[in-house]
Amino acid sequence: MHRRSLLAAAAAGQPAYFAIAQPASSRVLRMVPQANLTSIDPIWTTANITRNHGFMVYDTLYGLDAGFRDHPQMAEGHVVEEEGRSVTITLRSGLRFHDGEPVRAADCVASIARWMKRNPTGQKLETVLDELVAVDDRRLRFRLKRPFPMLIRGLASPANPACFIMPERVAKTDAFQQFRDPTGSGPFRFKQDEFNSGSLVVYERNPDYVPNPVGQPSLTAGPKVVHFDRVEWRIITDAATSAAALQQGEIDWFEQPPPELQTLLRRNRAIAVEPIDPLPLTGILRFNHLHSPFNDKRIRQAILPAVDQADYMAAIVGADAALYQTGVGVFTPGTPLANDAGLEPLTGPRSIDRAKALLREAGYINQPIRLIGPTDIVAPAAMTQVAGDMFRRLDVNLDFVLTDWGTVVQRRSSREPLEKGGWSALLTSFSSFDFLDPAGHIPLRGSGTGAWPGWPTIPRLEALRDAWFDAPDLPTQQRLARKIQAVAMDELPFVPVGAYMSITALRRNITGRVPGFAIYWNMKRA
Repeated sequence: MHRRSLLAAAAAGQPAYFAIAQPASSRVLRMVPQANLTSIDPIWTTANITRNHGFMVYDTLYGLDAGFRDHPQMAEGHVVEEEGRSVTITLRSGLRFHDGEPVRAADCVASIARWMKRNPTGQKLETVLDELVAVDDRRLRFRLKRPFPMLIRGLASPANPACFIMPERVAKTDAFQQFRDPTGSGPFRFKQDEFNSGSLVVYERNPDYVPNPVGQPSLTAGPKVVHFDRVEWRIITDAATSAAALQQGEIDWFEQPPPELQTLLRRNRAIAVEPIDPLPLTGILRFNHLHSPFNDKRIRQAILPAVDQADYMAAIVGADAALYQTGVGVFTPGTPLANDAGLEPLTGPRSIDRAKALLREAGYINQPIRLIGPTDIVAPAAMTQVAGDMFRRLDVNLDFVLTDWGTVVQRRSSREPLEKGGWSALLTSFSSFDFLDPAGHIPLRGSGTGAWPGWPTIPRLEALRDAWFDAPDLPTQQRLARKIQAVAMDELPFVPVGAYMSITALRRNITGRVPGFAIYWNMKRA
């Protein structure tokens, strides 16, 4: 343990966490991530690869455990006063950024202000916020127009984009522009001098990081104790090469092996093949509501009889039906708000001919449809191929554009029409906690140009979402969730195309993996 960290922990009366002594080569974790890292700004983009980067480099005021309960992380705690209209958060002492500067309440205020521009819960919080100020270097205070019970839960949620704390100078970057300064205060430092997008991403252990001393590691809550001095993301786009490297011990972890390689890897006793998250991820077909033809609700609805959730999910995980679910709506299956309202167009008989007829009735006259998608990330790539086949069978005027995932992430932010490089539809998937409820559900927003790419304007959806925030109990929330899903299935900000278990593979001598997503603290080499 770094001497300064040891002294800081002792001064604060906190336990000191030591990494177990290991040979230098054993203290390097090598893995193939789900995609290339093309943006290091986890507020600007909702790409999961950038979220994973964010949780290495940054920290959050609160964390969420596997039971979706919030716990203090950078925060020491908070005090609620004035019948819920005043919330004061106190930071733990001794927190420092990677450049040695102390983490101040002013940094938190600027970070939260930027996050509120992009995160669904943050956007709602901003509407009820009178004032957010730094009281002193360790305390920040929210003054609210009325109580906002989701405040701490929102700050804790890992749903994209998470409320990462960064230096004030970085956080003052426009939320719709990417920053280039990777200074955080998290358990790892980003090695910008070794960053080679498309080849190598390197992180080193932050020796000055003082883990939260309370609780057990669970999702993003609890102590973030790092046992590796260095983590290397090897960007290998050929899955067979990645699988061979894992089998030969050249890498320790292959985040998303495709189904055809999972069987091979399971035969190797030195490799564990398991779900990365105990809950399923949901795949979606996202429409661009700004431009023809999907700015017409009737044309969006006409597609539904052609959507077969089983086809989309089998393309990701293979023929094993135990690894996917159909009859999936807008909330994560197996969670309290999941329901079947409005799903009849997706659960009845599938028919390409019926969809063709509905397209004609809706006035589709061969307008071009540009489907964009990746070739280098398992789930979106597989779903995009199924969608491409579906659109071809519908005899639409399809422009099928495949690139790497980083290009898709950049391109989907364009609001331009097709003739200027825009897009019509894309497919992607979201982690289980992203679709738990309307608070953090980013593609469920209907706020027009303030919404996630696709930019639907759906006032009914926004009104129901506001009512959900005010719901006094879970039964009321569940009733509203049914109404929200019914409206979503009518207006179609997106089409849910099923839910699947995301499978990961790692060497069995790597222990302590925290379930949920690619989390790098607590892991060690046995």
